[in-house]
Amino acid sequence: MLIDTHAHIQMTEFDADRGEVLARAKSAGIELMVTVGYHLEASQRAVDAAQRYSQVYASIGIHPHDARHYDDATEEVLRELAKSPKVVAIGEAGLDFYRDRSPRPAQVQAFRRQIYLAKEWGLPLIVHDREAHQETMQVLKDEQAEVVVLHCFSGDLAMAEEAWDRGYYISIAGPVTYPKNEALREVVRRARPDRLVLETDCPYLPPQAFRGQRNEPAHLLKTAHEVAGLLRMSLDALGLLTTENARRLFRI
Repeated sequence: MLIDTHAHIQMTEFDADRGEVLARAKSAGIELMVTVGYHLEASQRAVDAAQRYSQVYASIGIHPHDARHYDDATEEVLRELAKSPKVVAIGEAGLDFYRDRSPRPAQVQAFRRQIYLAKEWGLPLIVHDREAHQETMQVLKDEQAEVVVLHCFSGDLAMAEEAWDRGYYISIAGPVTYPKNEALREVVRRARPDRLVLETDCPYLPPQAFRGQRNEPAHLLKTAHEVAGLLRMSLDALGLLTTENARRLFRI
């Protein structure tokens, strides 16, 4: 059994065949998944998907791309969505200094407010970090973030070790299979096993075998095979390990 800790199966890319996608995931051994919000509409759709499908849980939040729209009214909607019993996390929230679709001060402010919400509600925080490693870690430290997962981890080993020292989880996605991504493979080899989870980030970032195609939860199996090999574990052992970690992280 595997858990996809970061998917976006609520997106329109899956509207035509969502049921079939979920069936393929189950056949591949992906029993559960967290579908992650990134703005208000996507968060609502995540909650709706979680209510409709037994194997789906939801996270709600505002991605840094939409941070410029974060205000008190936005937060009130998040508070209402958080009342759903299948909401298990806040996010994805964080910083994206690669595309800079929102001003950086707005990104930082929205990130801080969502850290506060996660702490207030006792929920884990799913963190998006792209080209903002130092700043992301500093904000998390400043705000004393508690239960954190760094999704689709792209930092170096030093950052991973700092994250583990703080008790954070790191999530490994399809890029670990890319031929040029030896740095991420080294992070996995040195991973703290009790702080490691897996994800697809579908429909984005398919594993190497599916490059150029829409990613989906069933493809998590390819990432799991790669990670198991790097850790010199059987696939079954990795499944038990990462499933236990994900259940502890999201309390599912």
